[in-house]
Amino acid sequence: MNHARWKLARERKIAEGYTESAETEAMRAEIRLAFDLGQLVYDSRTELALSQAELADRAGMSQPQISTIEGGGTVPTLPLLARLAKGLDASLNIAIDNGTSTFTITPHTGAAA
Repeated sequence: MNHARWKLARERKIAEGYTESAETEAMRAEIRLAFDLGQLVYDSRTELALSQAELADRAGMSQPQISTIEGGGTVPTLPLLARLAKGLDASLNIAIDNGTSTFTITPHTGAAA
């Protein structure tokens, strides 16, 4: 089941009165953060026309680490996020407020697009 179908099925359950435990909601929020960040890294990398291996080299990481992050399979540590930003030659901005999150990448001046 892809993410869009899963989300639609979940919304239907909620509309029917289904409620999730606080633990399940917290787990889903963490997964959502990981997927949102992974999508941002993927979009930024492809915009720069970099392969996963090239980004990994620039960030001092391995290609499997980049693949795992892009797939939403991990919640990276702050030092790892700093290395990703360096590899993308950009500032990584994360805003988390009241259950919502926003990730943005701002290329450094003169960064290749």
